[in-house]
Amino acid sequence: MGVAIRSGFRMKILRRVLAACLAALSGTAARHVDAAEPPLVIAKSGYLFAGGKIDTTRPGSPMVGQLYAEFQIPQKLSHPYPIVMIHGGSQTGTNFTGTPDGREGWAQYFLRRGYAVYVVDQVARGRAGYWTESYGTVASPELDRELQRFAAPERYNLWPQAHLHTQWPGAATPGDAVFDQFYASQFPSLKDFAKQQELNRDAGAALLDKIGPAILLTHSQSGAMGWPIADKRPNLVKAIVAVEPSGPPAHDIDFHGAPDWFSDAAKTKISGLGDIPLTYDPPLKDGEQLAFVRQDKPDKPDLVRCWSQAEPARKLPNLKNIPILIISSEASYHASYDHCTAAYLTQAGVANTFIHLADRGIRGNGHMMMLEKNSDAIAGVIEGWLNTTLPAKRTKPTD
Repeated sequence: MGVAIRSGFRMKILRRVLAACLAALSGTAARHVDAAEPPLVIAKSGYLFAGGKIDTTRPGSPMVGQLYAEFQIPQKLSHPYPIVMIHGGSQTGTNFTGTPDGREGWAQYFLRRGYAVYVVDQVARGRAGYWTESYGTVASPELDRELQRFAAPERYNLWPQAHLHTQWPGAATPGDAVFDQFYASQFPSLKDFAKQQELNRDAGAALLDKIGPAILLTHSQSGAMGWPIADKRPNLVKAIVAVEPSGPPAHDIDFHGAPDWFSDAAKTKISGLGDIPLTYDPPLKDGEQLAFVRQDKPDKPDLVRCWSQAEPARKLPNLKNIPILIISSEASYHASYDHCTAAYLTQAGVANTFIHLADRGIRGNGHMMMLEKNSDAIAGVIEGWLNTTLPAKRTKPTD
């Protein structure tokens, strides 16, 4: 009996030591495990590469142009279409597979609700592989930009909504365990954004050719890739959830702080929504460019002046039958211009739903909302829209 008690005591101490070690190894992750959450039961998981080719013109003949996708299919599969999650600039698929403070990510959220999920690493990013000779140079890391745009915009106030940011799950300073987990996940992006869009359009279309019809969930930079993927495979894209997609149309925005918050970048986006062509009706002739006009005044004082097509506006026929949701948070730099993307699509004959999260009582979020403290509440908004747009039905896990 005494031996059994001592053995049980030793096991209790061992469990406590193990828990402490896990917490030390993973920052704050171990402190956020929800013991009440039931086990997530996966019927099948794996990975695949899509797109790409062997480039025999380069030393060693590397495989280039491929994306990486990790997939999981839940045991209780209740939705017919998987969600393909595509990360933004300087990121990888880890944006969706967990949060820097150790909570489950949006991938697990939707798996628990009966969706198969494919989490992408873009071409030349993460596990997709990168070859300098084939892809070109990448952007250098920018610690200040990560703080300004993502973790602590309220300390910089470069746009009118920045002071409203409250949802980052940590101190948002270098050396803080949560911020360091996030910063460790950053990955260099190709400097040539047009090339990124072209590469990921082709690889994204190849992924859909492999897996079949799907829902695209894009974030930030990948928003500029979602439109051309859907334009190339309109019958395979069943819905687009564009979480603060790359924008606004026609010209990017430079932020300066008060009083002159905004200015338009000089470069013009050739397709309005990005730097590579989209299918317009009537089509553009050889050498012809879209004509854009800017609002005389913004819709509200703290918003940018949107650019639209000069009338009569050309339409985007390959996007018009795809349900589209655009999500914008309260405090992100996108809060000043995501409405312009929604308006541009509407003018081009593409119906869409635009949700400003603050209007749903979800406040204080920045651009990296899938990592912030209330990330599940935002996933719930997306889930609600999907349930209305693409109702669930019981399906069998795919082989």
